[in-house]
Amino acid sequence: MAQKRPTLALTLGDPSGIGPEVVAKALKRTEVYETSVPFVIGTVAAMSDAARLVGLQANVRAITRPQDASGKAGTVDVLNVDGYEETRFPVGKHAVDSAKASHAWVERAARLCIDGDVAGMVTAPVNKEAWHTAGFEDTGHQEVFKRLTGAGYVATMLVSGGLRCMHLSTHKPLREACDYVTRANVLRAIRLTHSEFEKWGFDRPRIAVAGLNPHASDNGLIGREELDEIAPAVADARKEKILATGPVPADSVFSQAINGKYDVVVVMYHDQGHIAIKVHGFEESISVNLGIPFLRTSVDHGTAFDIAGKGVADETSMIEAIRLAVALSTRKGIVRR
Repeated sequence: MAQKRPTLALTLGDPSGIGPEVVAKALKRTEVYETSVPFVIGTVAAMSDAARLVGLQANVRAITRPQDASGKAGTVDVLNVDGYEETRFPVGKHAVDSAKASHAWVERAARLCIDGDVAGMVTAPVNKEAWHTAGFEDTGHQEVFKRLTGAGYVATMLVSGGLRCMHLSTHKPLREACDYVTRANVLRAIRLTHSEFEKWGFDRPRIAVAGLNPHASDNGLIGREELDEIAPAVADARKEKILATGPVPADSVFSQAINGKYDVVVVMYHDQGHIAIKVHGFEESISVNLGIPFLRTSVDHGTAFDIAGKGVADETSMIEAIRLAVALSTRKGIVRR
C-alpha cells in the first residue's frame, strides 16, 4: 500500500518580498505533488500574481480547509485568512499591510499544526523589521510558536544536505554566547536533539558536540569551557544512553559529519553552525525548529526586497524545505548517507 502523502501548509511569507515567488516556483515541480499534498496560506491574488511572474500554468483557487486541497499538479489551493484577499501589497518594500498579513498567515498555519489538521508547515520568509513596525511583539516565527504553544526551550537546527547543525544559542552577542556554554545548557541541547531525532525516525542518533575554543581547548590550555562545561555535559548524556561524542574540535567536526560519522552537530553559537552550513551548501540550507509540538521547516534566507517582483529569486531553499518536511513527517527521509 502506498504511503499517504502528508498535507503541508506553505505560508507565503511577506508578500512584498520574494516569498510568493519562491513558493510559486517550488509548485512548478511535480515532485512536490508526488510526495505531499501542499496548499498555500495567503491570498489567491498574491499567489496568482506570483504564478504569472514565474510562468506557473495552474488553476489558483480558494479553499476553506486543508481537507479541500486537491494535491494535484496544476492546481494551487489557497487557504485565505479573512481580511486580506482584497489587499494589494506593494512589491519590494516594507509595508504594514504586508507585515500584518504575513503574521496572520503564520498564526493560521501554526494553529492548523496544533490542531492536527496538517502534517507540518513550511514557511517563506517574513521581515522582522516590518513586523516591529506593524506593532507585533513577536520578533519572528519562533516567538509566535512559543506564544501559541507555551513551549519553553525552542532551538534552531540548520540543514544543508547531510550536514545538520543544532544551535545551543543563536541571536546572542558572542560574549554572551560564550557565557551561555554551561553544563546544564549543553546537556539540555543534547537531550532535545536526541529526543527530536528519535521522533523523526533515527535509531540512536549520533550526536557530535562541538568545542568552543580552538582545538577544543587542547585539554585546558586554551580555555576551560571544554573541561568544565562541555565534557561533563556529554558524560551526563552518555549516562542517559544518548550517543553523544565530544567536545570535538570545530575545525574537524563538520567534515566528519558531512562524511557520515555523525547525524548532527550541536554547535556552541550562531556563526559556528551558520558558517559551516552556508559554506557547505548556501542555496540548499534550510532551518527546522526543535522543541515545538509540531513540524516546521523554513527557507534559510530573507525577504530580499531588492529583487522582489523580478522573477530571479532562487527557489532551491523552498524546495529543500518541502522535501525535509516530507521526510520528517514520514519518519523516513532523513537518512544516514
